[in-house]
Parts: sequence; C-alpha cells; structure tokens
Amino acid sequence: MQKILRKDAIHYVFDRKVPPLITVNPKESFVVETEDALSGRINTSEDLLTPENLRPFSEYEPEIANPLSGPIFVTGIEKGDVLVVTIEEIIPAEKGVTGVKPGQGRLWDSKKWASIHEKAYTHIIHHKPGPSNSMKDGIAIFNERISWDLRPFIGTIGVAPYIEVETSAVGQGVWGGNWDCRDIAPGSRIHLNSFNQGGLLYLGDVHGSQGDGEWSGIANEIRSEVKLHCDVIKNKKIPYARIEKEDSLISLYADRPLEAAVNKAMTDLLEWIVDDYSMDPREVYILFSVNPYFRINVYQMVKAGKINYTVGAEFPKRFLQ
Repeated sequence: MQKILRKDAIHYVFDRKVPPLITVNPKESFVVETEDALSGRINTSEDLLTPENLRPFSEYEPEIANPLSGPIFVTGIEKGDVLVVTIEEIIPAEKGVTGVKPGQGRLWDSKKWASIHEKAYTHIIHHKPGPSNSMKDGIAIFNERISWDLRPFIGTIGVAPYIEVETSAVGQGVWGGNWDCRDIAPGSRIHLNSFNQGGLLYLGDVHGSQGDGEWSGIANEIRSEVKLHCDVIKNKKIPYARIEKEDSLISLYADRPLEAAVNKAMTDLLEWIVDDYSMDPREVYILFSVNPYFRINVYQMVKAGKINYTVGAEFPKRFLQ
C-alpha cells in the first residue's frame, strides 16, 4: 500500500504546479501521515502559542498554518469530473494541542473577557487507546475530571484550482480548503469538483475533536495517519463540496455573513435531492421546515483574517424516495 510520510507532507498551498507525491488508481487504498496545524512547533504546555514559538511560519501575512500532504494524482479523473474521497480510517497521535492565541478567537478583542487573552496559553490533550486498543476509537483526556471519545476528522482538504494558488490556512472555495468540518470523518464520502487532470488532491490539518464553531480558533490539533481511497464521477459538476454519510446527505458552504452560507448550503442540498432522488422541489422545500431531523451544522465560525464561516445543511437518507 502506498504511503505519504509526514516529512514529505509539508505544503501550505493548493497549487497545480506542485509535482504529485503519489499516483493512485480509483478504489486503491493509500495512507497519508499528517502534521498538526501548528507545523509541529508546539509540543508541551511550556511551548506557548506566540509568534516567537511559531517562527518562521508566523512571519508571513497571512500566517502559514495547516501543512498539507499532496498533491495526490488519481488516474482517470479529468477537469469537469467529480472526485469522491472516501475516508476509511483516521488514527490520531498520542496527544493534541489547543489553547489561546493572542489575536485569534471570537473573544480576543472582548473587554469583558480580556483576561482570557491577556497572554498566550497552551493546553496539551492526552489521548489513550479505546476498545480496539488503538487511537482510532480512543479517548481524549482534557484533565483529571473531563474526558470524551475522540472524533477525528480532516480539517483541510481539497483539490488544486485550475489557475489560482490558495493557502491552506485561510483559503476556501468550490475547490476545497480549510473548512474544519467534523463530518469529514471516517465513513464519509467527500465530493469535490476536479479542475485538473488527476484531480490533484491535498489534505491535512487533522483534528482529534472539535466543538461546533471552533470558537477559540484552535481545536484538538493533532498529527495523524489517514487511510482513504478515491472514486471518479465522470462529466459532472456540483455547486460546492458535498458529504455523503451512511445515513445522511450534507451540503457544505463557506461564506460570510453566516446566513449567506446557510442559505447557499440549503439551496444546494435541495438541488442535490431533487436531481438525484427525483423528489418534488416544493416537497423538499417544505420538508426542510417541518422535518425535525433536518439540521444546520455550524462547523467553523473562526474570527481570523478573511476565513469564511463553514456550515452544512444535513438531511437523513431515510426520508428520501
């Protein structure tokens, strides 16, 4: 099985001119080792989240973050196709990093809560194996009182745009980007438009767990090992990225203000259901308002540079014809 090593997984742009690290066939499983979003610079609680400790990455504007593996060339995919990425497994490292970074997060300029951001703060989240005796179903230990099940997911994923070069820290668009969406997780199938031969897939910035909104701007940032495979849908174009879970469909969108992202995600979900399940658009429109299992997920609402807010409109498959 082909594998991309962590030492080779240090790209910070989605760029079609970067030579592929590996070439895979559709349905061929492969493994990617990822670095954490802080480029491995923060390893203990004494390593504070300051520009000094994050150099040289902090010296850029916008700051460089979220190292990526890729590009990965998928045979048989062309511009104008859809690349479908199935996440088979994510194995988190033995610890994750979070904390408070001055100038980042929803409260960094709050007068009432100024004490939170008076100085940089780093918190190490330790992980222990779960029932499988591995980290893929492990437990996050926040402190002696608080713990939870790890729920790892890929925070930044996408393909190379055709002309533009986008950064892994704040870039987002129809090609992919830094979405920090907790549903890009094992068992999910991510649908992405392809703009180049081979698709040119990039991924990284894996989180061990995250609360909706990622309010502080820093989740449980981890190194990981990801196993996945790709499929191709020929001659198809979608409005934005889509996620197919075992029991639901999710249309993603990233935009500002938040209601713009919500409206576009819902409109795309309606189109998806009407086109693929031959349902009446008026019926779907009403179902979004009356079905109590319809959800609007606010995945990322980080206050950092130009980054947009990521939402997902989700509808259960059991109600589809």
